[in-house]
Amino acid sequence: MPGDPVLPSASSDKTVPSLIPGGPLRIITPGQVGGLKISSTEPPKELWDRIRRGFAMPDLQGDLVTDREQWYVTRPDYIQRMTERSSKYLFHIVEELERRQMPTELALLPFIESAFNPQAVSSAKAAGMWQFMPATGKYFDLKQNAFRDDRRDVLASTRAALDYLQKLYGMFGDWHLALAAYNWGEGSVSRAIARNQKAGLGTGYLDLNMPAETRLYVPKLQAVKNIVANPQGFRTELPLIENHPYFQQVQLGRDIDVALAAKLADVRIEDFKALNPSAHRPVIIAAGTPQILLPWDNATVFQRNFEAYSQGQYASWTAWTAPSTLSAAEAARRTGMSEIDLRAVNNIPPRMLIKAGSTLLVPRSAKMENDVTSNVADNAQVSLAPEIVTRRTTVKARKGESVATIAKRYGLSASSVAEWNNVSASSGFKLGHQVVVFLPVKSQASASHSKNKSKGVKRSSKPVVKKKR
Repeated sequence: MPGDPVLPSASSDKTVPSLIPGGPLRIITPGQVGGLKISSTEPPKELWDRIRRGFAMPDLQGDLVTDREQWYVTRPDYIQRMTERSSKYLFHIVEELERRQMPTELALLPFIESAFNPQAVSSAKAAGMWQFMPATGKYFDLKQNAFRDDRRDVLASTRAALDYLQKLYGMFGDWHLALAAYNWGEGSVSRAIARNQKAGLGTGYLDLNMPAETRLYVPKLQAVKNIVANPQGFRTELPLIENHPYFQQVQLGRDIDVALAAKLADVRIEDFKALNPSAHRPVIIAAGTPQILLPWDNATVFQRNFEAYSQGQYASWTAWTAPSTLSAAEAARRTGMSEIDLRAVNNIPPRMLIKAGSTLLVPRSAKMENDVTSNVADNAQVSLAPEIVTRRTTVKARKGESVATIAKRYGLSASSVAEWNNVSASSGFKLGHQVVVFLPVKSQASASHSKNKSKGVKRSSKPVVKKKR
């Protein structure tokens, strides 16, 4: 059943399985003790050792693995940076893998995906330390809206990544193929297997014709696994990571500014954002993000300072929904912001209109008591449309034409045509009358072509920016 992994047999791994008696217990004589493996009941003090004990995937051999090993060991600074970065997240990932009875090699996969950077974004728009594409993230219930991106969230993205890997292992029954599908897509791997089956070829990871990135994907993971398994053999030093949780979850009851949350927890803003990377705005909306992660010893500090805080509101930002399609300047005017600040905090590029229903982050007034609702927090989106640049144009009226027929001919509203020509919406025009219209600049060529039949288009040289309402 997809989602329930069946681990490879112990014979496929280098580790020796513990001997578990199948019948009643018997006294072991001193002579028998020397021939048995004794499993330690003491938990590993170092997380690296715990990861090594959980290795359960068959090893991949070959030149590609050797090449990747050399690539990593010749970059000790890179290894140091990404392993130190991983220290915040590895314990949680290993806990989840063991709970699901999955190979602990998979805890090393973010080294390959993002170098354990939860803010990483690829050129293909994959995001987070597990590098979820937008559509795949939505499939695995990772919210992506105006206030948060769960593809970056430590807990949510790890849950989704392990769900996906379990699903892929259930499909292919092989961890190397599951990893190839995680990188290349399950459909691509399935088709590659089908092609090889049709040609009478092997269907293992090394047998398939894959893109170069996927061909190197498992060798990269194997190389990192080999270095973690024997750092001395590769003349590499791994930073000490204690076998202890790095962070705790703390419930949020109110919207709170990111800067204030970090201050109340007595942690650097950089460290706070590293643990809460999905909060990519200056405020955390409690209805959508009901908990934050804090270093283990700082959780109680935050709770104590949060309860004692008496210097005003926790949040200086709130949500505002655009009632109609507006320019950034008009939205800024209505919300009491400068246009520059509104564009910056809501990531609105130049020459774009804010469509009706868009949810923007705006300053929260001192008198505002209510926090953002859960409906807004879960569904907030910013939708944009390009501003339409128009040019004043005159066209000759045909026989029997009216405001209504001119408007229909050019896809305009009758009220606008009437206003531009200082007539009523029911007015008609005499044959050859010069009718004023404003047409999009990009449509001038096509408009000219269609109007040549009536031989009557005249244009002024000055473009006019019309705001789409």
